Amino acid sequence: MIEVPFHKLHGDENDFLLTWADRSHSAHLAETARRICARNTGIGADGWMLLWPESDGLKTRLFNSDGSEPEISGNGTRCAAAFAIWSGVVPGPEVVITTGAGRKTLALKQRRGTKFVFEMNMGHPVYKDEEVHAKLNLSSGEIDATLVNVGNPQCAVFVDALPENWRSLGAELESHSRFPNRSNVSFVRVRDRNSIDVAFFERGVGETRSSGTGSTGAAVAAILRKRVENPVRIHTPAGELAFRWDDSVYLTGPAEYVGEGVFVLGD
Repeated sequence: MIEVPFHKLHGDENDFLLTWADRSHSAHLAETARRICARNTGIGADGWMLLWPESDGLKTRLFNSDGSEPEISGNGTRCAAAFAIWSGVVPGPEVVITTGAGRKTLALKQRRGTKFVFEMNMGHPVYKDEEVHAKLNLSSGEIDATLVNVGNPQCAVFVDALPENWRSLGAELESHSRFPNRSNVSFVRVRDRNSIDVAFFERGVGETRSSGTGSTGAAVAAILRKRVENPVRIHTPAGELAFRWDDSVYLTGPAEYVGEGVFVLGD
């Protein structure tokens, strides 16, 4: 029997379990992630993150709830920054997090008890001009999507209204042959010249209430298509995030400490 201590945080209702790497005591990380993140038989979360203290912040390694290992989570990285300050590893207001997509810098904008707001430098989006309007064949026909990478792959689909079958479309797009390592999928509705609504189907997780990288990818895609202008307010099912594209792309949003405990990993 193995005990896995954890701290639970959420960023805009995208929830994560954080464990110090030297206390994980498990050699089977993908299996541990699947079990601890299970909503009915585990603690329940969208992802499990291992943490290492560094001289100026934290190093992270993230696992999705299906055991796969993504490069980065925007909301999850904000949670790691909040935990770094909460646990006293860094004093703030600036926190540096080393992720699978490189080092990210976050600036604390506000704190009230267990609730934090950070602006995160998401880096430079990567895209090809021919993929701003990419044609993807699905079982139901051809779809027009925008493909970008904001530390992880994003597929943004623009809609006038969220289709009833968006979850099945998201699952099909996630595993489309165009994406050898699968992709995050967002369904984007333009509200006005500076705001969008987004629904998320995340790689390795499925439907989520919010996504930091998904929000970033959706805003980048909307600007590339000239559907919106910088800056952009992103309305998710869980709340609102703020995006701006200057020397880099920046996303501002919340992170909240929920609690802590021990997960018992049986045979």
